[in-house]
Amino acid sequence: MSFILIKELMMTEQESIFQKHLADHGLKLTRTRKLILDMVFELHEHFDAETLYDSIRKVSKDISQATVYRTLPLLLEAGLIQQSLRSAARDQFEHVLGHPRHLHWICKRCGALTETDSKDISPVLTRLAKGLKFQVDDIKIVIEGLCWKCQVTENGSQKHE
Repeated sequence: MSFILIKELMMTEQESIFQKHLADHGLKLTRTRKLILDMVFELHEHFDAETLYDSIRKVSKDISQATVYRTLPLLLEAGLIQQSLRSAARDQFEHVLGHPRHLHWICKRCGALTETDSKDISPVLTRLAKGLKFQVDDIKIVIEGLCWKCQVTENGSQKHE
């Protein structure tokens, strides 16, 4: 078995996808791009570019913030991450490979973010799309409102609906 074949077998799925995407655009999977990719898939929560950069800097000082900002669009184009929401004027991302589709519930007062599975709503959206003869490429649902903690009446008690 050749070294190249062994290396490809050891490559993660996300690394393989990213490497192919980069090659299709005449780019290479550099050490810094791989480091960014690996950190994205180590994070299991939403992140912004600053958070990602700070996490990477704990592991390696040989990376610039500009490299992180330039790599995020490449990861988006490759379909490995998605922009999940925008909060505090910052784009928030999450990795999507191996991550089930879900809804985002955001409290407009405290900013709390809750995720729930979208399996109950997916059939409805599929049926609606079919009726419209619409081909769905991606679904992003963000629900904004008040979390149970922020639903406080003037006397300090919780609202119950």
